[in-house]
Amino acid sequence: MRVATNDIEESSGERGGLLGNAVLIAGPTASGKSAAALRVARQLGGAIINTDSMQGYAVIDVLTARPSADDLARAPHHLYGHVPPSTAYSTGAWLRDAMSLVSTGKLAGRVPIFVGGTGLYFRALLSGLSEMPDVPDRIRERWRYELTEQGPQKLHRLLSREDPDAAARIGPTDAQRIVRALEVLESSGRSIVEWQRTLGRPLVDPASLRAYVIEPDRADLVGRIDARFDHMLERGARDEVAALVRLELDPALPAMKAIGVRELSAAARGEISEEEAILRAKIATRQYAKRQTTWFRNQFGPEWTRVRSPDEIQL
Repeated sequence: MRVATNDIEESSGERGGLLGNAVLIAGPTASGKSAAALRVARQLGGAIINTDSMQGYAVIDVLTARPSADDLARAPHHLYGHVPPSTAYSTGAWLRDAMSLVSTGKLAGRVPIFVGGTGLYFRALLSGLSEMPDVPDRIRERWRYELTEQGPQKLHRLLSREDPDAAARIGPTDAQRIVRALEVLESSGRSIVEWQRTLGRPLVDPASLRAYVIEPDRADLVGRIDARFDHMLERGARDEVAALVRLELDPALPAMKAIGVRELSAAARGEISEEEAILRAKIATRQYAKRQTTWFRNQFGPEWTRVRSPDEIQL
């Protein structure tokens, strides 16, 4: 689809309250999404919006494969590295930040290009999010403390007694979602499942968007994953992990679960060899990519164009 000048002008504002002419590029880690987004941004005069949960965190820019300084200079990039690793960043927080880009005019005159590997962020773009109650700090802090003291499985058993519908939808080791369900229940007296039944408003206009999901050949993707992790080590991934560890953060925080953090910190403590740490990190990345691919295959509908290579994305 050719983007006319007036469409570009509209894309930075709203069409019927929705962001028009958005380009969505999803795919598993190491599939070449960022390079494709930069090419499209240069072609259309676009602004790139991070749609990946880990690339939003500060400190771990190399380890999460954030765009390089050179790439950042070639096109406007938003929502990269803006979240302290001490924060448990949520889909709702990301969507509010994305909406803020529109309301503050930061996308003015630009085609919005959303790129990343977090399926829930794309779902929020297209479907909106349920309204959720405000959670007082004292309740949030209490459940974070209980998580540290008791662990996710004990809290999951508590959730099963207090809110069986929510517990049935959340795995017993999914600490962040377990705590979220408990704090919503205490704050509002209602199950998070009830709150989730009513979706909010989408951010992008489905009639004008162009959505692509990259489904690369498995063997090719494995090769890209391994080569990229080696490159991360050359660019200072070890130093990033050391800097993150020095912050002494709760290991349950999402940033502490970034692939490579656990493995490289274990090697730094002498618990495993560096060779073993690298192997484990590469295997974990492959497993993560497989989960992403499965999610995209099962959750993305016919509005998504499926391509084998990022080079097939042509606008």
